[in-house]
Amino acid sequence: MTSTRPLHLAAEFAAGSGRARPGPDTAARTAALARLAEAAALDFLTHDDSFGGPGLDALAVLARIAPETRSIGLVPTVTTTHTEPFHVQAAVATLDWVSRGRAGWRIAVSPTEAEARLVGRRPAPSAAALWQEAGEVAEVSRKLWDSWEDDAEIRDVATGRFVDRRKLHHVNFQGATFSVKGPSIVPRPPQGHPVTVVDATRPVARDTAAHHADVALIGAASAEEAAALRAELHRGARAHGRDPGQLRVLLSLTVDLDAYEGGAGALAELIAGWHGGGAIDGFHLVPAVPERDLERFVSETVPRLRERGLFRTDYEGVTLRDHLGLARPAGQYATAGAGA
Repeated sequence: MTSTRPLHLAAEFAAGSGRARPGPDTAARTAALARLAEAAALDFLTHDDSFGGPGLDALAVLARIAPETRSIGLVPTVTTTHTEPFHVQAAVATLDWVSRGRAGWRIAVSPTEAEARLVGRRPAPSAAALWQEAGEVAEVSRKLWDSWEDDAEIRDVATGRFVDRRKLHHVNFQGATFSVKGPSIVPRPPQGHPVTVVDATRPVARDTAAHHADVALIGAASAEEAAALRAELHRGARAHGRDPGQLRVLLSLTVDLDAYEGGAGALAELIAGWHGGGAIDGFHLVPAVPERDLERFVSETVPRLRERGLFRTDYEGVTLRDHLGLARPAGQYATAGAGA
């Protein structure tokens, strides 16, 4: 049975994982890649990162790129292990404002002792503990984004009132390793909640993805394996009281169009087959050589998908949530009528 679900396509800026973070001299290159992907109407671009690397971090890079793009989603990797959750959520919310509702964040953890020594606050916890903490960071971030009601800003020059304090809320969150009182210092983001992406290729991250992710990235060697992982994540989402229909599962796939037999055409066949069979909601492409493989993907593979009626010719919405077909969440404190 052929699926009629929309096909979602995303790509990574950098080649491979663990690459050193770029400096300011790479801004022109990054902007050119973003515009290339945007011209093909891709849902979003990710930018890999790691704690303690040299140069600008991914959030800073994409904040710099946001004004040079109009529609494509921008998703930096953000490590949650050695950073304060309050500052993390404020930075992601700011990216959503700068991009006018096109921000996401790919949650990552810092598992090594070398990274822990850079801060000196604690030894590196176990992988399971790191992902539990990452889930708590995702949870408190949503609470802090909601701590300003949508209409909390007054901006009344005559009275000198900027906000209605009755519409700001304390979150009073207590996690296993941190606590946050709130409210946030940034108004509620345009999307309500910027899109949360979790790399669930490792089993240890899958429960966090099922519980908190809007987009889960997986790895699979066959359509059957992909379908099984997607079903596993949907069961996990349901167990956490979520609507599985609000979780997008994308296959993360390294692309070297000089070395794949069949090139761009074979890639189009693979995407059409796996998506059409219901195994996956879309693909997250990691180009081996971004300038080469991303250009070939958007100029050769995407047109083949459009010829089949599988992928849009232009953006149909404004925000990243629009691109992904995800609802804008209601503010939890406004809905509950909680006091300040």
